[in-house]
Amino acid sequence: MDIARLVEFTTNHPVLILAFIGVLVALVFSELRSRLNGMKSIGPLQATQLSNRENALFLDIREDAEYRTGHIPDAIHIPLKQLPERVKELEKHRGRPVITYCRSGSRSTATGGILKKHGFESVYNLGGGITAWQSANLPVSTR
Repeated sequence: MDIARLVEFTTNHPVLILAFIGVLVALVFSELRSRLNGMKSIGPLQATQLSNRENALFLDIREDAEYRTGHIPDAIHIPLKQLPERVKELEKHRGRPVITYCRSGSRSTATGGILKKHGFESVYNLGGGITAWQSANLPVSTR
């Protein structure tokens, strides 16, 4: 593709170009935030292995209504907005790896900084969130 055609496309489709740039910036920002928070993103299979091998703790940071629709069995539920005030509830689990999750994996990246600040060393984000967990046909509880 030559430069003239690229310029023509850009001038004829400014909304598409702006949308592309917006999505690109959002992806880069999300990745940078995750890295700066010291979190590694893992998939459902890795999360299951971490849970089985190292007794990892699942932390559901979704809102109450979302949590009631289904969550990972034995997950601790603390909504993201309440986490800074309620992080003390996790103190007894400090030595365990913590896997945080939300619906899609984007909100839970914000938990890394909060947990690291309170001394949690091994903090992971469940990439794709509960949606990826369910897509992998892993168990979900509504109790």
